[in-house]
Amino acid sequence: MDLGLRDKIALVAASSKGLGRACAQALSAEGAKVALCARDEKALRAAADEIARVTANEVLAIPADLTHARDCERAVRETVDFFGTLHVLVTNNGGPPAGYFFDFDDNDWYRAVDLTLMSVVRLIRAAVPPMRQQKWGRIVNITSISVKEPLDNLILSNALRAGVVGLARTLANQLAADGITVNNVAPGYVLTDRVASLSQTQAKAQGKSPDDILAGFAAPVPMGRIGQPEELAAVVAFLASEQAAYVNGTTLLVDGGRYKGLM
Repeated sequence: MDLGLRDKIALVAASSKGLGRACAQALSAEGAKVALCARDEKALRAAADEIARVTANEVLAIPADLTHARDCERAVRETVDFFGTLHVLVTNNGGPPAGYFFDFDDNDWYRAVDLTLMSVVRLIRAAVPPMRQQKWGRIVNITSISVKEPLDNLILSNALRAGVVGLARTLANQLAADGITVNNVAPGYVLTDRVASLSQTQAKAQGKSPDDILAGFAAPVPMGRIGQPEELAAVVAFLASEQAAYVNGTTLLVDGGRYKGLM
């Protein structure tokens, strides 16, 4: 299937590694010109160079800390200045720390809001004007299975990723007339640095090995395994495509069937 992404311009947040990097590479492989942004400039430029080498396509690296409003705005502005416009925005972040309700004070919550919710708000606010001008845009937010089934030790993520879904569902109504779709992808456990870190945190707390914790993550999945970043990236590439023109306002689980609910 031709996804119709050749020469489209995409910006992928938090894309020096993990899910963001996999999404950037998938979009580049489909012919999109991709801008990557992340805080770690060395890792970011290495990722951009590798994606460009593998896909033989143009890739832009933009060092940015998306907890800051000015960096969100600058990432979009530099993408548009370099490539001429913006068609696809993939919002993403590593997620706030694991923990329970009484582990966090107000400052922890404020930091988590900036990272998990406001980075999405600010990126979308900056990205919509060029999309409106060309009457074509795709916004895909990477959230988490926690928007369907809260995870017990991820209180910050549970609260704020649900806010992203509410934002996206509202914007899907408001932006559709401009040819812009807004969707969410909700991964289950996918083998990234973030999941490895969670497994180490839980292993220490429970007196187990990280491998035991990872096996526990996989146990409720009917497929019997944790997902790979490339599997999530393929879904994001589809939602960013011409072929997904009538998919709007949805939250699509990519979890191997782990979530057992009907809605």
